[in-house]
Amino acid sequence: IADTFLGFTLLEGMLLGAIVASTDAPAVFGLLRARSMGLKGNLKPLIEFESGSNDPMAVLLTLGLIQLIGNPATTGLDLALLFTRQIVLGAVFGVALGWLAAKLINGLRLGYDGSYPVLTIAVVLLTYGATAALGGSGFLAVYIAGLVLGNQSFIHRRSLIQFHDGLAWLMQIGMFLVLGLLVFPSQLPGVAGEGLLVAVALA
Repeated sequence: IADTFLGFTLLEGMLLGAIVASTDAPAVFGLLRARSMGLKGNLKPLIEFESGSNDPMAVLLTLGLIQLIGNPATTGLDLALLFTRQIVLGAVFGVALGWLAAKLINGLRLGYDGSYPVLTIAVVLLTYGATAALGGSGFLAVYIAGLVLGNQSFIHRRSLIQFHDGLAWLMQIGMFLVLGLLVFPSQLPGVAGEGLLVAVALA
């Protein structure tokens, strides 16, 4: 379909799918927490897990497909090694740094309560940066670290969760603002057909 209507190759079509297919995790989390949906059993945490975990997978697929397109000599073994390294390192660093973050927050006695959000942001940046520098998935590491930290007890837990919820919405607004700045109205007529076709397929 992509080759027929959009002029993409199979790999380019798969790349487009990997880019646009991931769920808007902050929006899903916000809807599940803000509305009484009456979800029973473990359905709510399952939906949250699916929504949060498919972003790292979308990044992995995007990286793998870009590598395939840019270097056609890439083999299936190369991709398998890339995926394995990204997932394993992301999971290991996520668990380790999430556990360490809880110990750090409880162990440090900062003189000003407002310093704790700064500390948690530093932990997020360290988790992403260290994992990515070693070839792992920084997105997956940060997500798993958040899960590990969120399931432990630490001081200022309520205020820190509220702070990061607000920060997540702010980052989402900023992301869409930046994406909007990349759009040039004069170029829209030329890509309107393809864009509408992709939008219909997503809907």
